[in-house]
Parts: sequence; structure tokens; C-alpha cells
Amino acid sequence: MVPNPALGVVFHWIGGFSSASFYVPYKRIRLWSWEVFWLAGGLFSWLIAPWVMAFARTPDLIGVLAGVPHQTLFWCWFWGVMWGFGGLTFGLTMRYLGLSLGMAVALGLTTVIGTLGPPIFHGTIGAIAGKTSGQLTLAGIVVTLIGIVVVARAGQAKAREIGERGDKSEFNVVKGLLIAVFSGVMSGCFAWGLDAGQPIRDLALKAGTDPLAQGLPVLCVVLAGGLTTNLVWCAILIARNRSAAQFFGATNDPAVARAPLGRNWLLAALGGTLWYGQFFFYTMGESQMGRFGFSSWTLHMASIILFSTLWGFALGEWAQASGRTRARVWTGIGLLIAATVVIGGGNMLATGS
Repeated sequence: MVPNPALGVVFHWIGGFSSASFYVPYKRIRLWSWEVFWLAGGLFSWLIAPWVMAFARTPDLIGVLAGVPHQTLFWCWFWGVMWGFGGLTFGLTMRYLGLSLGMAVALGLTTVIGTLGPPIFHGTIGAIAGKTSGQLTLAGIVVTLIGIVVVARAGQAKAREIGERGDKSEFNVVKGLLIAVFSGVMSGCFAWGLDAGQPIRDLALKAGTDPLAQGLPVLCVVLAGGLTTNLVWCAILIARNRSAAQFFGATNDPAVARAPLGRNWLLAALGGTLWYGQFFFYTMGESQMGRFGFSSWTLHMASIILFSTLWGFALGEWAQASGRTRARVWTGIGLLIAATVVIGGGNMLATGS
């Protein structure tokens, strides 16, 4: 298969839109605690959807995974576990640093670690930087980081203007930066898990899997690691809050009506499947990026932030912000779009050389 980076960018955009959209159904879940709806949706994100899609697109999925060295399976799962810690601590970053600084540090580190970590580890970063195509791709990564900072600062300005001040007493630079660094580094581990899964992709291709779907078996293993982390944490919260009965429609308060069970589960399934969709399309996009597949992580992060911000406009979250603040966020959006074009151009140049 001849790589098509332009098509890869489109797949990454679709994945980013899917990721940016998953929380919309979650917001409509009623009378479920966070740990209940997060785990309910997560069962679809990290377990059901990955295996259903991998079975549908991979000939002899079980045979493929059985033929993979145990060491490969472990490292895919391990990096998934580490990524799970990053997701769980991201909220604390916002809590102690605020939106602007927290988002810039955590997402910036996630972008850098997830993008540049694998080529540095494999010793290929020098060769990449030594070519015009690689320099163009790396420039796109820098533009992405600038776009993240601009969007984050616009979010801080919006919060200040419309009164979303939060609890200032919890602002703690030292604690916040430590958590932000931890969250950013751990969140970037997902890219390491995908990188460790190359032997799985090779076996999937030998089994006759469509090249576009070669990464789906890898997701089964990496997301199992994420499920492990989130399952343990949610189980602790469920036991502490005694909220297990909510899965079956009951509530902790006898005076409150029963939760809309069927509706909640459908919304959790929709949100969880949308969340998985980001990596379903990510693997398709990565398969099209050619020699600079490492840049997929930057495209992924840029697309998520881009479409999350656009969802904010669609839901009226920026309606009361000043014209200057809206101009600032549109500048950030423009930078993120430009970054994806620049990275795609670098990959196309590398494919043609």
C-alpha cells in the first residue's frame, strides 16, 4: 500500500472530532455519579468496541495475538496502564494550575512526549531532522504547541470575563506543575504503547488484514491497560461512595427518583464508542503517514483541541466572551489547522522522496 498522508490527515481529523464529541452524551446522563458513568462508558471505550471492531476487521484475531511475543503484549499493556494514570490526573492539573497554565503544560508535554519519544528512543530523530521533509514535520509540531498555548490563554481570558473563576484557594503552582508534568508524560505513553505494538501489526498484515485496519489488534492490548487503571480507580470510588447500585437504576438518596437506566446506558454506550472512535481513526490515519508516522500523535492532539474548541462555540460557551478573546481563540484554531497542513505536507514530501 502506498501511503497517502493527505488521507491520513483527514482520518486524524475524524478521530479528533470523535474524541471531542464523546463527552456530549455523558453530559446528558442523569443521577449517576462520575465513577459510575465513567466506568459504564469505559467498558465500551476500552473493552467492547475495541474487540468488536478488531474481530470484524482482523482475520483470525485470536491467532494473531497468540502469535505475538509475550514481551510485546506486556509492553503494550504497560504503556496503556501508564496512559491511564495520565488521564486520571489531568483534572487535577486544571484544578491546581487553572485552565491556561494547566492545559498548556499537560497537553504540551503530552504532545512532545507522545510524538518525539519513540523516534528519540529508536535513534531516528537525527535522520528525520536532517531532511527537508522532516524539518517541515517538526516545524508543524512547534506550530501545534504554539496553538495549544494560544487556545489555553484564550480559555483563561474567557473564564475571567464571564466569571468562571473556580476555587482560587486551590491554586498551587508547585503541586500543580508536578501533577501537570506527571499527567503530561503519562498521557503521552499511549503513543509508546502503539509503537511497541509493531510486531502485532506485522502479524495482522501477514494474516491478511487490510492495511488500514492493521492497528486495531494493538488497540485491544493498549486499551486493556487503560481499562486496568480506570477500573481500579473507579472501583475504589464506587466502594467509598457506595454507588454500585446506580448501575441498576437505584440512587444513594431514597428521596430521589430512580435513574433513567436504559437511557443512561445508551448514552454511556454512545459516549464510550465515540471515545474509542478517536483511536479507530487514529490507527487508520497512522497507516497513511508513511515514514513519519510518529507525527500522528501531534495530528491527534491538534485535532482534539481543535474540535473541542469548536464544540465550545456550538454549545454557546464563548457567546459572552469579548471580541478580543474570541479573536484569540480563532487564532489558536487557525494555528492548529495550519499545523496539520504543515505536518501533512512534510509527510507527503517524505513519501515522494
